[in-house]
Amino acid sequence: MSHFKRHFFICQTKRPVGDKPSCGQQGSDVLFSRLVEALDKRPELGPQVEVTACGCLGNCYDGPSMVVYPEGFWYAKLRPEDLDEVIERHLVHGEPVERLKYSW
Repeated sequence: MSHFKRHFFICQTKRPVGDKPSCGQQGSDVLFSRLVEALDKRPELGPQVEVTACGCLGNCYDGPSMVVYPEGFWYAKLRPEDLDEVIERHLVHGEPVERLKYSW
């Protein structure tokens, strides 16, 4: 059993130019780096969260995408400026940011 409260998976798939969109083409690498940096600035949160770069999550046209467990909450069209709100509301207070929810 894991020791952390939440596990963030951020798609890092990059497809060739001209192919269908991918999270990597839409800036997920910056999103991943900024999330890690933001958490590094809040060491009290370190033991509570794991951040993992992953392959395709399947909602390529709505990227960058992130899924958070244990809730199984899917974020779509994330931007680096959304991360502080996601950290504060979802990680710290357990309230997913509904305006960023991926709609199936």
